[in-house]
Amino acid sequence: MPRGDKGTYSDKQKRKAEHIEEGYEKRGVSKKEAESRAWATVNKESGGGKKSGSGRGKKENRSSSKKGGKKGRKKAGKKAGRKATKK
Repeated sequence: MPRGDKGTYSDKQKRKAEHIEEGYEKRGVSKKEAESRAWATVNKESGGGKKSGSGRGKKENRSSSKKGGKKGRKKAGKKAGRKATKK
């Protein structure tokens, strides 16, 4: 399988990468860099392409998604002229 082939990823992983990529592009990151970061995030969270077989699934670590969401909320608050709330 050639390097960079996305055939081993599940449909859910592909959708997730697309959504993450759109978020980076909204923040002003180039298309190529956004795609690269999106797939890196998917790989970090799910451990790469999903393999078939019973009992091979692992729980996903969503810490990077949580971190990105917090950053986005902070910036959105500043743009609207409001103070960002800390929790």
